[in-house]
Amino acid sequence: MVEKNSKTGKILIVDDNEDLLKAAKIFLKRHFQQVDLEKNPEAIPTLLNNENYDVILLDMNFTKDVSSGKEGYYWLEKILETDPSAVVVLITAYGDVQMAVKAIKAGATDFVLKPWENEKLLATLFSAMRLRETRLEVEDLKTRQKEINRQINNKYHDIIGQSAAIHKVFETIDRVAATDANVLILGENGTGKELVARAIHKNSGRKDQVFVNVDLGSVSETLFESELFGHKKGAFTDAKEDRSGRFEVANGGTLFLDEIGNLSMPLQAKLLTVLQNRKVSRVGSNKETNIDIRLVCATNMPLYDMVKENKFRQDLLYRINTIEIELPPLRDRLEDIPLLANHFLEHYSKKYNKPVSKISDAAISRMQKHSWPGNIREIQHAIERAVIMSNSLVLQPEDFNLNAQPHATAEGDNVMLDQFKLEDVEKILIRKVLKKYNGNITQAASELGLTRSSLYRRLEKYGL
Repeated sequence: MVEKNSKTGKILIVDDNEDLLKAAKIFLKRHFQQVDLEKNPEAIPTLLNNENYDVILLDMNFTKDVSSGKEGYYWLEKILETDPSAVVVLITAYGDVQMAVKAIKAGATDFVLKPWENEKLLATLFSAMRLRETRLEVEDLKTRQKEINRQINNKYHDIIGQSAAIHKVFETIDRVAATDANVLILGENGTGKELVARAIHKNSGRKDQVFVNVDLGSVSETLFESELFGHKKGAFTDAKEDRSGRFEVANGGTLFLDEIGNLSMPLQAKLLTVLQNRKVSRVGSNKETNIDIRLVCATNMPLYDMVKENKFRQDLLYRINTIEIELPPLRDRLEDIPLLANHFLEHYSKKYNKPVSKISDAAISRMQKHSWPGNIREIQHAIERAVIMSNSLVLQPEDFNLNAQPHATAEGDNVMLDQFKLEDVEKILIRKVLKKYNGNITQAASELGLTRSSLYRRLEKYGL
């Protein structure tokens, strides 16, 4: 029976002594998975850019007859600039206490003298490897904790509703959550697509791992790869430190790509490659990192029509929509309006310390006759405004600015603009332009003469 190879660890030795390098490799390759040798320290940046080493053994002197250790300190600094979590063990034939102390203060993990004793060297390297593992775990935990804290600060985690339409959504979530199938969530703006994505994650086998949300509509073309795949320090002008991409952060958990219909064709191709290979490379690096994610995507755009018009890749659509969930607009689940209204009432009365405790039946009736083009986001905004402005314990119809909100018509927002205030006119105009461009933020902003960020602020303001 052949014993399984249990060797782990990647070691890099940088020393200008060829005999030492050969001897070290002969001994260390019996104990470690990979032992790389390098005579020229100038090659260090390239080596680190192409491989993740657990321990780097670095000579302190590369110039003949020099024993100051300055070169070792210089390359130690360069290594730690490239990889702050690197574990470096300095080696020298001219050891003394002062040099050892200075090396440790400069960031070295340990210090060994040559010629070394093999067993002592081995013990030092194993100890250094454990330190490397700990550092990487700490960095990973910090990144994940930031994401978890961001999630905890989100206001709502649950989907509110008892209608038949929303029960169909619940049933689909129950069936698909336990699998690792890719899910595509379709629905108008404000219907709660992110809440459904979180519910899928919460009921999956990955529920104890991280849920990462990426709003693709707000990611520029130039920063797409950096945001999703990460980058190395110095990869571009503003890359001042190594950064994990959203795929790496989501590893082991769920990655939610919102507004996927807004991606350009070139970016769709890049995304498809990563989803097919399940590997990412940070910008500025050739190293590939395996990824293990549950993918959930969402859009308010007609992807099937876009495929016919060659605006969305058919192969990408097949990749992301193993299961589809279509969310009903609020106008198709009017019986859920009392539940939603009271849910938001409770939240905002506490938030603003207002004694408002009820919504009158007349107000609820008025709300159920409204078309709610902004869906749940619009009703949330309406309740918040009413709570802030009301001086009574019970919200009445006049506390809601619903009589100025037109019902949808077959032609869309075909209304007489002289009926409305400036804010109402702006809201209707934005809605019409968004409809014209199938929700494409970039095109809508261009026609309206706004920047993308300005349009996003207005969408948030009006609950669109």
